Amino acid sequence: MPGNMTFDTLKKLVGDGSIDTVLVCIIDMQGRLMGKRFHAQNFVETSYEETHCCNYLLATDLEMATPDGYASTSWRSGYGDYVMKPDLDTLRPVPWLPGTAMVLCDLLDHHTHEPVPHSPRAVLKRQLARLEAMGFDAMMATELEFFLFEKSFDDIRKGGFRELDPISGYNEDYHILQTTKEEAIMRPIRNHLYAAGIPVENSKGEAESGQEELNIRYAAALDCADHHTIAKHAVKEIAWQQGHAATFLPKWHHDRVGSSSHVHQSLWKDGKPAFYEKDSELGMSELMRNYMAGLIAYAPDYTFFLAPYVNSYKRFMKGTFAPTKTVWSVDNRTAGFRLCGDGTKGIRVECRIGGSDINPYLALAAMLAAGIKGIEDKMDLAPPTSGDVYEDKKAGEIPSTLRAATETLRNSAFLREAMGDDVVDHYTRAAEWEQEEFDRVVTDWEIARGFERA
Repeated sequence: MPGNMTFDTLKKLVGDGSIDTVLVCIIDMQGRLMGKRFHAQNFVETSYEETHCCNYLLATDLEMATPDGYASTSWRSGYGDYVMKPDLDTLRPVPWLPGTAMVLCDLLDHHTHEPVPHSPRAVLKRQLARLEAMGFDAMMATELEFFLFEKSFDDIRKGGFRELDPISGYNEDYHILQTTKEEAIMRPIRNHLYAAGIPVENSKGEAESGQEELNIRYAAALDCADHHTIAKHAVKEIAWQQGHAATFLPKWHHDRVGSSSHVHQSLWKDGKPAFYEKDSELGMSELMRNYMAGLIAYAPDYTFFLAPYVNSYKRFMKGTFAPTKTVWSVDNRTAGFRLCGDGTKGIRVECRIGGSDINPYLALAAMLAAGIKGIEDKMDLAPPTSGDVYEDKKAGEIPSTLRAATETLRNSAFLREAMGDDVVDHYTRAAEWEQEEFDRVVTDWEIARGFERA
């Protein structure tokens, strides 16, 4: 792929003046890029080794508030530093910003230089190390769905987020005419990301007015999470450059279809698909059956990592392609887990539960942990379901609210064993805070419903 650059290449581009700025970024709990803009010459001379940031960056909410209740940092402990350690394998140009390159960092403890266990990249790396010890590699892909709007971020914010008009006036699922009208945004998204080393496959209209989907090629799991995060960031920046807003909020209006982030996944061994077995039913190996059994059985435990906010759960509605049941089916989009590519070497499982607001590192890590548990315990996979899974009364269900998902996370012995108590406790606190913040707000719905009639 074009785009990824070596450190030597960066130094040459800095030397000839082509690159003057390096974005040095971490991934926060919400899956956003946070960091610093370095003068490129400073970066290649010294800062490529490490820099620092406040450790509150992994203990804030979407508003950058500093809740209490975190063991890792607090006002009492004084909010110290983390070490930002650039992963030079992630160096790439940022073609939509002049003279700019980017590098992603791992977060290390300031005193021990050990990985910060609850940092999203570390959470995923822990599960990948477990897989590697078992002899497997994980290949994954995420689909990014989002809405484009007529107005800019600033105009919408100044208007109180009330007059939200999508960029198109009708359902544009696979619609070439309507998406042609959006090419001023989508064409640079595809091309700039590809030039940045993100293996974009395509974009398409999705099943609502102003809704788009961006698809990125299957990759190693850590690369997949990196691609997702950079792509999501780029969509917002490029839409902003064109005077429009893009949102990854899963459910921005109760009458509109929500936005998801489906995750395709498979395990490989020695460069070959370990999920495929030519002569077995549907081409599924026993390993795949064990993995899927764990993935499905523990879906309630890790639902928070697929739906991390109060709004996330507004998307789960019958007849909207947002699944609510923990069952699998063969090429059936009403099931929480869909078998794709059956009978071929491309066989894989698609988790359809996650929303567009996922932190991909945490979501991928949680699903891999569940799959590993299924393999370790040789769990049996139930038969596939068929028909309209929404009507399946016997199928298990995911938690339907953030409050319920928080409790399944808190009480998950499986996740505590796989991720560690410190990680589970950290993200349980994040979930609690999100609910606390929502609970104290009086909503427009409450006022309109009861102002006169209550």
